[in-house]
Amino acid sequence: MPERNVFSWNAIISGFIKSQNLTQARALFDAASCRDLVTYNSMLSGYVTADWHEDDALKLFIDMQSEREEIGIDEFTLTTMLNLTAKLSVLSYGRQLHSYMVKSATDFSGFAISSLIDMYSKCGCFDEACWVFIGCSWGLVDLVSKNAMVAACCREGKMEMALDIFWREPEINDSVSWNTLISGYAHMGYWEESLRLFFQMAESGCRWNEHTFASVLSACSGLKNLNLGKEVHAWVLKKGLSLNPFISSGIIDVYCKCGNMNYAESVLETIGSENPFAVTSMIVGHADQGNMIQARRLFDSLPDKNSAVWTALFSGYIRSQQSEAVFGLLRELKAKEGIVSDALILVSLLSGCAIQADLGPGKQIHAYLLRTEIELDEKLITALVDMYSKCGSITDAEKIFRGVIDRDSVLYNVMIASHAHHGHEKEAIQLFNEMVDRGVRPDAVTFLALLSGCRHCGLVEWGEQFFHSMRKDYNILPEIDHYACMIDLYGRAKKLDKAVAFMKTIPIEVDAVIWGTFLNACRMNGNTVLARQVEEKLLKDEGDDGARYVQLANVYAAEENWDEMGRIRKKMRGKEVKKLVGCSWLYVHDRVHTFTSCGIPHSQTEDLYKTLACLTEEIYEIAGTSH
Repeated sequence: MPERNVFSWNAIISGFIKSQNLTQARALFDAASCRDLVTYNSMLSGYVTADWHEDDALKLFIDMQSEREEIGIDEFTLTTMLNLTAKLSVLSYGRQLHSYMVKSATDFSGFAISSLIDMYSKCGCFDEACWVFIGCSWGLVDLVSKNAMVAACCREGKMEMALDIFWREPEINDSVSWNTLISGYAHMGYWEESLRLFFQMAESGCRWNEHTFASVLSACSGLKNLNLGKEVHAWVLKKGLSLNPFISSGIIDVYCKCGNMNYAESVLETIGSENPFAVTSMIVGHADQGNMIQARRLFDSLPDKNSAVWTALFSGYIRSQQSEAVFGLLRELKAKEGIVSDALILVSLLSGCAIQADLGPGKQIHAYLLRTEIELDEKLITALVDMYSKCGSITDAEKIFRGVIDRDSVLYNVMIASHAHHGHEKEAIQLFNEMVDRGVRPDAVTFLALLSGCRHCGLVEWGEQFFHSMRKDYNILPEIDHYACMIDLYGRAKKLDKAVAFMKTIPIEVDAVIWGTFLNACRMNGNTVLARQVEEKLLKDEGDDGARYVQLANVYAAEENWDEMGRIRKKMRGKEVKKLVGCSWLYVHDRVHTFTSCGIPHSQTEDLYKTLACLTEEIYEIAGTSH
């Protein structure tokens, strides 16, 4: 073009921004002979929309302010910067922008209001978001600001408020309105309500789109509803949306959560393994099934691995309790990235230390967090408390816990369970009282930790009080583990009659966990008559579990009833079942050394026994000298 005006410059810059080539777009921006507000806004929007260009956006906005008299700043500039503020969660920037918008009277349009609501909501200021919505709507419901407020309510978990705003002037609701609400319910775990709205959306005449299907697939995964997942899959195929990366990974996630790995594999073959979201879902699926070999194969097949893929494999190894593999994977990640800053991966590492009770590596990870100045969010703090507790360092766990001002129920639960596990029942109860006084609502996990502490210390009255308080004061229905704790509490306290009466009041189907706990109570109280009654029911449910046969044999052995013990042992041999071997381990020189009561010997077994013999000899010599 022999002559280029501002429109042609804007067109070519916009083209490169849309093709995500920001480097070339900026080069053209700097070379442009004439620029106006549209040029600046296009470049600013490109930086804000892309990842890792937040600093570039801030610098460009500062340049725009210095040239404000020539090019100006309009509503689009300000709403774009509000989106950046929401992305960065920097409230001070948002307040300054809001102040400027009020002074320049650019805060009344629907887009301005929605951007302000979104900014305050994502910066953790829900009340301010509400005031913006109430103060600027003047009783009229604008669709753009209405959708933003519904999204803010969903983000905050205030679903009743979201529903109330949604049904104001329902005739103006569009697909964004419906999708926001459906996604909000699915994200909060209200999967049935999410599906109800999904069908209601179709009845209202509003069409489903890729965002709708992505949310509904998430609800199907949560419910583990295979049949409905298949129906949604069929709808997706009819709509031609199966190649959408988020939808295809959602379909795979449904089949994986429902345990149908064959269907998941066939979907992956159809769409190809280039979709990292789909492969991540497959890795998680195989990990849930305990198939870490296949999960690792898929992991290795990806040429580019994002943080979600790394986190999926770390979590899989943790669930499979393969802690040595966790630390091996960490070495791979450090060699590739140099620094590990992903919070979920660090949480997985701390969980690995907790499983293996490895205090040394746990302290190293804690030191690493402090040295690299990684922000300790709620999950990392909770993982640190849990790690120190399970590694036996209750003092360090308590120190970190006390350093947190705003404690949530999860952190309280971990600390209460820590004290209960270490026999500090008084401290556990005091923490529970503190939790309630602070207005933190206890949940089922809280009461499980308290009941566990009571059963270990024989606090029958306290245990009964907590158990009844669950439903009476907090409307929490007891689960299998709560019933098992109460039976074990009565058994340890030599109150088998209470355990028998309690068994009759259980409103849910009694499974092998409860029967096994009751059998153990029979053993502690020396009642082989009741044990014989339990035997048939227990072996019917878990006839392939060798540990159950050993448990029964021990009941009879404790009463020196050798005939019955022999009968159980004979039945066990006839079933050809085996009990899992005893296992212990030590963490030495960046490696976990595993020892079992039978099976493959350690590679240094001979040296270990020689050292043990030397130590034994020294003990005898010292003992002889002392006499």
